[in-house]
Amino acid sequence: MPVINPHINFNGNAEEAFTFYQSVFGGAFAKVIRLKDIASAAFPVAEKDEHKIMHIALPIGKNNMLMGNDVPEFMGKVNENENRSKIAVSAESKEEADHIFNGLSAGGAVEMPIEDSPWGTYFGMFRDKYGIEWMVEFDPTNNGNV
Repeated sequence: MPVINPHINFNGNAEEAFTFYQSVFGGAFAKVIRLKDIASAAFPVAEKDEHKIMHIALPIGKNNMLMGNDVPEFMGKVNENENRSKIAVSAESKEEADHIFNGLSAGGAVEMPIEDSPWGTYFGMFRDKYGIEWMVEFDPTNNGNV
């Protein structure tokens, strides 16, 4: 069965954002590639972009990977207030949902506080301090599985 992994574009702060995400989810980065690592005559990289992230991947749980990169300046700036999609996290308990919600929303803007929802789940929604939109949910009827 296919696996869907969210991929987020950043304007030079991908490493900072992923270090923050790692502080909440734990684990180790599966891959970190910097622009300088792929530089060549066919793909020149400006000195100011050398240390920016070409690809970073953080495993979350058993089957999910959060991925991202910095967009080099020559490709234009990512609008950090645009809707870059929401990332939905299905927690295995209310405690885990609270931990993830409180951790990732720190410094961000809560759109819906995490609480019991009218549809029977424990749900909250926010935009983190990097402009990424998240939904955190615990569904007690299926033990956190989507």
